[in-house]
Amino acid sequence: MTSVGTGYDLSVSTYSPDGRLFQVEYAGKAVDNSGTTIGIRTKDGVVLAVEKIIPTKLEVPGSNKRIFSIDKHIGFASSGWMPDVKGLVARAREEAWEYQKLYKVPTPSKILAERIGMYIQAYTLYSSVRPFGAMPIMASVDKDGPQLYMFETSGAYYGYRGCATGKAKQLARTELEKLDIDSLSIRDAIKEAARIIYTVHDDSKDKLFELELAWVSQESGNVFSKVPQDIFDEAVQYAKRANDDDSDDDDDL
Repeated sequence: MTSVGTGYDLSVSTYSPDGRLFQVEYAGKAVDNSGTTIGIRTKDGVVLAVEKIIPTKLEVPGSNKRIFSIDKHIGFASSGWMPDVKGLVARAREEAWEYQKLYKVPTPSKILAERIGMYIQAYTLYSSVRPFGAMPIMASVDKDGPQLYMFETSGAYYGYRGCATGKAKQLARTELEKLDIDSLSIRDAIKEAARIIYTVHDDSKDKLFELELAWVSQESGNVFSKVPQDIFDEAVQYAKRANDDDSDDDDDL
């Protein structure tokens, strides 16, 4: 049974005969049109890495960030349509602030993930709205240790040891599955995250890009922040060296 072209994709609140919400799937396609974002959760922290595509040389370096701080111990990174990403970031910050103001303690990751998931899901219920074209990845360290969540365009969210969104998500997931994540240190995870972003980047389609790296770990004082410049530079050198080695191996074949 096919539902394409029969009008079931005109409203997010209408199921097709085979039980699909096409507008939610279309929102996922919007995410697949942007750069790749990955998250890696180790035993002592979480790393977020983003391939930020630069559409023109005229763009100011460092602008239009895709990694955001939500609270001292929580951060977001996301692929997708930038206005939707920023809308979800604003909502997450509001939820974190309201919880802390009410209960006088930092927001637990699980509680914030549940609230953001419900907020995203609410935009799949009414014909007057559309789903968010974004799939945020949330990193934090709380009383339960390092936490990594990824939100889908339907509002579903899951905890991960490693996850990826964006145009090269399948290749990134394949690279993540090759890692022994349980034995990685946070610094090794930063290097591997940079390597994966450089591996999945397609120079033939998107020549210019910036790598963004952020972490929250014991080494950062359990504060979500940008990776220090010296560690960032070391990770980039490791990533480029690894890709050069792979290129040499391909040439030998």
